[in-house]
Amino acid sequence: MTRPLPASALDPAAAGPGPTAPRRRGRAPFWTLLALPLAALIAAPILAVAVTAAVPAGAVWRHIAATTLPEMLGNSVLLVLLVGAMTASCGAVAAWLVTACRFPGSRALDVALLLPMAMPAYVCAYAYTWLLDAAGPAQTALRDLTGLRWGQYWFPEIRSLPGAAFVLAMVLYPYVYLLCRGAFQQQSVCLVEASRTLGHNLPHCFLRLALPLARPAIVGGVALALMETLADFGTVQFFAVRTFTTGIYEAWFGLGDRGAASQLAVCLMGLVAALLAVEHMLRGGRRYHPTTNRQPPVRPVALSGWKAALAFAVCAAPVLLGFGVPAGALLTLMVEVGDPLEPRRFLPFATNSLLLAGTTAVAAVAAAALLAWAARLHPGWPQRLAKRIAGLGYAVPGSVIAVGTLVPLGLLDNAMDGWVRARFGVSTGLLLSGGAAALVFAYLVRFLAVALSAVESGLGRIRPSLRDAARVLGSPVGAAVRRVEMPLARPALLTAGLLVFVDTMKELPATLIVRPFDFDTLAVRVHSLAADERLAEASTAALLIVVTGLLPVMALARAVRR
Repeated sequence: MTRPLPASALDPAAAGPGPTAPRRRGRAPFWTLLALPLAALIAAPILAVAVTAAVPAGAVWRHIAATTLPEMLGNSVLLVLLVGAMTASCGAVAAWLVTACRFPGSRALDVALLLPMAMPAYVCAYAYTWLLDAAGPAQTALRDLTGLRWGQYWFPEIRSLPGAAFVLAMVLYPYVYLLCRGAFQQQSVCLVEASRTLGHNLPHCFLRLALPLARPAIVGGVALALMETLADFGTVQFFAVRTFTTGIYEAWFGLGDRGAASQLAVCLMGLVAALLAVEHMLRGGRRYHPTTNRQPPVRPVALSGWKAALAFAVCAAPVLLGFGVPAGALLTLMVEVGDPLEPRRFLPFATNSLLLAGTTAVAAVAAAALLAWAARLHPGWPQRLAKRIAGLGYAVPGSVIAVGTLVPLGLLDNAMDGWVRARFGVSTGLLLSGGAAALVFAYLVRFLAVALSAVESGLGRIRPSLRDAARVLGSPVGAAVRRVEMPLARPALLTAGLLVFVDTMKELPATLIVRPFDFDTLAVRVHSLAADERLAEASTAALLIVVTGLLPVMALARAVRR
């Protein structure tokens, strides 16, 4: 009796990786020689900050340490605690309700809960300031209704540390929501049903079962939100909350001391590392994995009456507070006042933003593709090391990267200018640190990890056997990657480019520090007008940034829905 041939014998593309289907590999040194220098270049700004901070402390640093450093540390820690608590509660509760329950509007809220990702925190801060300030619509209406004067009633102060924490939490909770939603969907219904048979209702199942099992997802989302919190400049600077980010900007531009700015940057990086180390210590040796091979998803429970209304209100509140209210305020301001500049004078801001974002997106996708395919074709410690080094930038605030970019480039410019002056008697000026290329490089260091994550996610869904089939038919490794895997990875490459594009459009601290003279973007235009309390005029540029940010959010929502 003859056995049928396996599918792999008939179709080479059906053969999976394993000992029976050895892969032919090209020469590893070629990919390593490309990946490792690229990773070293990306890590150069962080290393430059550490080297600059190692110089002996000067008078400026001693003054900062004796006066404002305790305030910066205290405000940063308190801000982290408040934002962490609010993002964890909002994101986890909303993710559980739309995953485990069905109520009117739940499918729409499943997508709408991602909308605050399109709203930059500093834009949200400007909108809430206009709404809730003493001369804003909210307090004006309150005085008209009650007949009270300002000072005769209590009203929460938005320009405060709790106000900054609220604004940041309302735009950063989607990080927790996304990861928790995926974790809740992967939890087995067997565990939930076993808990229900023991007499626990749905809230008890959430608190005692689903929430502990989703701890890695919650911690991962909160960690991303907290890194963005520590990197924020526009919100805390506008609300007059002194943090490490504002201190770096003041030391660099206000006091003119690069060493003090670098030392503050190292303190900020140490705070980020301490947050991650504390979570790792608290987790200990515990693991969070399914205890059964049966993995049917959680079956949603239909809600009705007041329970459905309460679930809808809980899920809709973050969407309204993080997107609906600030977007409505910006639209109102734009219709009533708007930017006073003529279109031909306003157009350069949008052009600069689009050119910088587009150039950075293309460069980030190319670099991420090189690193991802190097690790895919020749897995080994050099490629893994290159990926880890290239991903460091996202954990480092933009102000730190800006300092790390300008310090070595400034030294190179000075050395080049001195050499040319000595040889030819002319000055070269700021060739490296004075152009837009330095700003694109700072963006690339900051957001390469975003592109790398998206590209690796797309490559993980492509079977290596497809490339092996092309190799069997005579194609070299490069041709197999170009003709087989790259077309299949095109959606992931486009997603990576879109994410980097929008993050670059929103980036403020790195832009303020590294941008060339008289080179303004939409983010700089918004910040400049808001700093002069011209919030209504800043609405046009702010709304353009928000509209641009909606593009990747909608793409992400479609991917989540699928």
